[in-house]
Amino acid sequence: MGKLAFVFPGQGAQTVGMGKEFYEGYDLGKKLFDEADEALGYSIRKLCFEGPAEELTLTANTQPAILTVSVIAASLLRERGIMPEVAAGHSLGEYSALVLAGVLDFQDAVRLVHKRGAFMQEAVPVGEGAMAAVLGLERDKIVAVCEEISRESPVQAVNFNCPGQTVIAGAKAGVEKATEALSAAGAAKCVILPVSAPFHSTLMAPAARKLAAELDKVEIHDAAFPVVSNYTGELESKAAEIKENLVKQADHPVKWEDCVAAMVAFGTTHFVEAGPGKTLCGFNKRIDRTLKNMNVENPVSLEKTLDTLKEVR
Repeated sequence: MGKLAFVFPGQGAQTVGMGKEFYEGYDLGKKLFDEADEALGYSIRKLCFEGPAEELTLTANTQPAILTVSVIAASLLRERGIMPEVAAGHSLGEYSALVLAGVLDFQDAVRLVHKRGAFMQEAVPVGEGAMAAVLGLERDKIVAVCEEISRESPVQAVNFNCPGQTVIAGAKAGVEKATEALSAAGAAKCVILPVSAPFHSTLMAPAARKLAAELDKVEIHDAAFPVVSNYTGELESKAAEIKENLVKQADHPVKWEDCVAAMVAFGTTHFVEAGPGKTLCGFNKRIDRTLKNMNVENPVSLEKTLDTLKEVR
């Protein structure tokens, strides 16, 4: 096999009950959940296991919750001698990748993404912003339509996920106008997403500024292995560069297709999605059918992935 990458999901992957079997079945799961609770000063564990879903979906809770489950999943692989040669994460998932690469301390990362979520929500009050997935239309067309609409109301393409799926975000009115125009331009479908803010749009600039101040307070190290930046779509390993790109990531598009292309160019053939859900496995299949995708979100998928890796290594 070629190189192995770990990839980490972003918001939207959360489900009530996630991580419970890791907590109950492994000392490492218990340790990391306890550390996350300590870092936050409230129980993210209880919220992951019991909900309610509305609370878990609030971005200031979702972000540390997904990060914790993702880091546990990846750390269980590491404990069994499986380490990637490169890593990436989708939006919030980039922080999970940076913890595994030794760039950020786990407790610092938990606090950071909790604040990141709060800053993003403060930037655009609930109900004023929106996001929509646009299916079956080329990215260039989507960008052009959004540029046209944004003369009246802010809207832009913010997640280039895979061929045939791009997410747009902005003011509610801008997103609604854009979905109409994009449907008219030939999009197969436009789906308004159940999110509380227009992530990665220029409306997130106030959040990016506040995040920069928080990043100044934590220790950031060079990466033990390359991590791909959502902002540039390129491999990075130097602390200063990583820090700068994390700030820009908050109010700039996530170039997931470019991130995967960079990992493939680096020689990656096998991907493990560590954390809840299989969203990135789905994107990766649509980007390149030849890639081998596995996931770890509970003990069953952990054992299955370990077996698969034993066979191919």
